[in-house]
Amino acid sequence: MNALLNIDHTIMEKAFYERDSRCDGLFYIGVKTTGIFCRITCTAKKPKRENVEFFKSAKQALDEGYRPCKICNPMEARGKTPEWVTIILEAVNKNPAARIKDRDIKNYGVNPARLRRWFKANHGMTLQAYLRALRIGEAFGRIKLGDAVIDAAYDSGYESLSGFNDAFKKIFDSTPKKCDMAEVIKTTRITTPLGPMLAGATDEGICLLEFIDRRMIETQIKRLSTRLRARFTPGINPHLIRLQYEIDQYFSGARKQFSVPLAAAGTEFQQKVWRMLQRLPYGKTISYKELAQMLSSPRSVRAVAGANGDNMIALLIPCHRVIGSDGNLTGYGGGLRRKKYLLDLERSKMNQSN
Repeated sequence: MNALLNIDHTIMEKAFYERDSRCDGLFYIGVKTTGIFCRITCTAKKPKRENVEFFKSAKQALDEGYRPCKICNPMEARGKTPEWVTIILEAVNKNPAARIKDRDIKNYGVNPARLRRWFKANHGMTLQAYLRALRIGEAFGRIKLGDAVIDAAYDSGYESLSGFNDAFKKIFDSTPKKCDMAEVIKTTRITTPLGPMLAGATDEGICLLEFIDRRMIETQIKRLSTRLRARFTPGINPHLIRLQYEIDQYFSGARKQFSVPLAAAGTEFQQKVWRMLQRLPYGKTISYKELAQMLSSPRSVRAVAGANGDNMIALLIPCHRVIGSDGNLTGYGGGLRRKKYLLDLERSKMNQSN
């Protein structure tokens, strides 16, 4: 599956030699001298330009006789969690309070040093820091529901209340009794053909879904934390599990509407715009002006555009379907090439069903 893109070779060449992650998954390169094809962010030594040809899909490269690169694994969704990491995560999710030491990791056939490097590269923290954040997040959820701090501490695997309080303070900047945070936002990585996305969810629903390489993502996270009076911790909940399933269906063309609950945080006007965006038909586009008119506020085109740009739940609130009045693509947080990919994907699936 790949949308029918129209990207000229000059743009492809620039993106490949600069390893532009925003274009990863949009096209692939074949190396004539080795017979191997790669994703554009491959870390292998870059070949000379005369030895490179471009493909708009992995299938196209395979049809031309190229073999997938073993370094960048172009047949997998970018950002997909390796199986050897998944084994550890499954063990953690079964018993978040358990202590996992290097010898336990080795018993699963995994190299502890390799695992530490993967967590640092993909989560910005070690496995042990990830586990601490996971346990604290679970404990905070229990405390919110009325459990005693000491019960939550010991049930989370802490051997002393002081140790629990110290760990809690590192994450929430406060002790459990004084913490005024209203929410914990559990976060995980969602894999897509266009690269990994950071997903966040409260007990109510999905509140964040952004491409990890979006330049504004740190600002979005801070804004969301302030609006919901929340802290982010690694974790999983039923909404996040459902989200990955629905995202996979969307990219395969099997899903045209999302059903996972949302917990979008914004002003009353932003909420109106986002609800209207969710009503936009799959495969259709609309201009900012037309969207303002649908909201019975024809003079608020600029405000509508601002609300569109402030959307923190990509794909589910389909801001990629909004274009300029002249029909040209306009700004998109994930990058215009991703926006074009999504629109081409939806149109191609609509044509197939007609």
